[in-house]
Formats: sequence, C-alpha cells, structure tokens
Amino acid sequence: MKPRTAAESSGLELSTRVVHGSGFRDEVSGALTPPLVVAATFDHANPQGLSYGRDHNPTWALLERAVADLEGAASGVAFASGMAGVAAVLDLVPQGGRVVVARDSYTGSRLLLRDLGESGRCQVQAVDATDLGAVDRAVDGAALLWLETLGNPLLSVPDLRACSELAHAHGTTLVAVDNTLATPLLCRPLELGADLVVHSASKYIGGHDDLMLGVVLARDDELGERLRHHRTSRGGCPGQLEAWLALRGLRTLDVRLCRQVETAGWLAERLASSRGVRQVRYPGLPGHPQHQLASERLPRGFGAVISIELDASAESAERFCSATRIWANATSLGSVGSLLERRGRWEGEEHLPPGLVRLSAGIEAKEDLLADLAQALGTAGLGA
Repeated sequence: MKPRTAAESSGLELSTRVVHGSGFRDEVSGALTPPLVVAATFDHANPQGLSYGRDHNPTWALLERAVADLEGAASGVAFASGMAGVAAVLDLVPQGGRVVVARDSYTGSRLLLRDLGESGRCQVQAVDATDLGAVDRAVDGAALLWLETLGNPLLSVPDLRACSELAHAHGTTLVAVDNTLATPLLCRPLELGADLVVHSASKYIGGHDDLMLGVVLARDDELGERLRHHRTSRGGCPGQLEAWLALRGLRTLDVRLCRQVETAGWLAERLASSRGVRQVRYPGLPGHPQHQLASERLPRGFGAVISIELDASAESAERFCSATRIWANATSLGSVGSLLERRGRWEGEEHLPPGLVRLSAGIEAKEDLLADLAQALGTAGLGA
C-alpha cells in the first residue's frame, strides 16, 4: 500500500479527507479499496514488523490514521467499542485520582465512573460543565476532566477551550472530550486544547447500525502508546471486519452528516411550535442557553440529535415512541435511519424528565419524518 503523508492531506478540505484519509492504494494491483486483513498472526519476516493479531492489524492502522488525520491528532487507537475506549482513557488516571465529569454526559460513561468510584479505583466529581466557575473549582487537583462536545442527552454545550485552559492551568489535569455527536467534521476538540478525543465509531463514523467500534485520538504519541498498551494487555481489540466497515462508512460521513444536520435543524424549528411538545433542546435554536457559543464553536452545524420534552408521563412518552412508523424506537444514534427513544427508560437516566425523548435524524425525507412524529403525537393523545 502507498499511504498518503500528513503533509499531502493537510491542505485538503475535510470533505475530501474523509474520502481519501486512509491513503490506501495498492501499488501492485491498483486496488483503491482498503484490504480486510483477518490474520491472527504474522510471519516474523514481514516488512511491517507485525507479529500477533492482538497487538496490531493493518486494517485497524488505516482506520486509526484516517480518523487521527481528521481530528488533527498525533496518534489514534481503535477499540472494540466506544466504551472500551472510554475505559482505556480512564485507566490513565492514577490509583485514587479524581475525575471531574460533566453531568450531561453519556450514561455508559457515568455508570462506569460510578463503578470505579464505588470500588475505590478513583474519585468522581460531577459538575455543570457550562459553569466555568464550577469547572475551575472542581479541576484543582483533579487528574482528568471528562467533557462532551454536545452533552448526551440534554445537548448542553461546554466551552471546550475555556474548560481546557482552566484544567491545564492546574498543571496535572488531562482533558478528554467525547466528540461522538459532533464528529471531527463539526468540531475538533484537540484544536481547542483537549488532550484526548473519544468516538463511538458505532455511530456517525460507521453510520449504518452494523458495527461496534471505538477510536481514541491523542494529542501526543506518548499518550497514544499508553492507550495502545491498554488495548493489547486488556484485550479490547476491535474486530477486523468492524474496522473495515468503519473505514467504508467514513468515506460517506460528510454527505450523510450534512443531510442529517440540515434535517435536524429543520425539525427542531417545527417541533418547537408543535402541540404536545413542552421543550425542544437543540443548540441551533436561538433559545438554547449556549446558542451563541455553539454558533462560534460549531460553524458547520449544530449536530443531528434533538431532545424533546413531551407534555407526557413516561407511559405516554413510550406510547409516542412506539407509534412512529419511520422513526425506529431504538437506542443509539448517528445512523442513516432515524431513531428515537425515551431516555429515562435506562439505568442512570432516572433524573431526566419522564417525557424526554432523544431524536437522531437520519437521511430520510424531512417532511416524512415530521409527518411521522405528528401522527405519533396524535396516536399517543399528545398532539390534539
């Protein structure tokens, strides 16, 4: 294969780099599609120095390089899932160290931190990441600050640059940002001061609900090597097919995301005036508390996830979700198909309003998606 150098790709637009970021071109056959290498072991005489499938794989390496290029990272490490990547980042925290986590963060990350805190592995402190005074007080003496570009599921927008500066001013605090909802096409947290970026590649990078994979990007090679060691020693290795599917999905990320973001913004505006909808949470709406910050930090769009709070009990909200015909009542986000679910159904989300429903816009016709939500509101007795 003939890899494209960083210098060759640095002058290209992101929409071009998602297509060509892996830099693969087979000089012998002329193949432009990256290979699916399923080998579990390698002959010791191979020129790449590969040895065993738990340590490295050429298909992983292509994906890692492509996503690292998009994020502007020195190093990328693929994992079996997004949560495996989260666990690897948390393993960087020294025994008994303190982790400051944004309250509006993905349930899986918060539950893992809860377990680690209860076992004594680390201390955990939740904070409103949109309150810079609270962040400044919390990060003093902390080992890690955990943020999300767009909080999941309430869609808060922390000031990543200001939070990173506050954390680093205290000397020893690493800053990790889950950038899954924004993708590197909407935000590049390393440019705003973060040390680590995490993606559940099962979501927008893969884009088709057919793989489980995570990728962690590091500002420097030393952090990348520590993450790679964690993957090898703990065995959180991605499947070769999953990495290949993520590479294929990455090539259409820009066209998918542009359509999804446009649809989400259009839906958010209309849902804001829909009967039965108490509140719409979407950073693109002028009434969002961090709308101005989001406009500055997310110039290419506000993401494709919307959270709505219905005038409903948990039971009525579940009826609404079950009544849709196009929107699938299912967990996850970032797929070509639109998904929705009542988030309070999950452990760790009991604090959310009972009628809070998270919507992930797909690539279907926006008019059909809106009509489906309207009929579901009526069926659930909420839109009359």
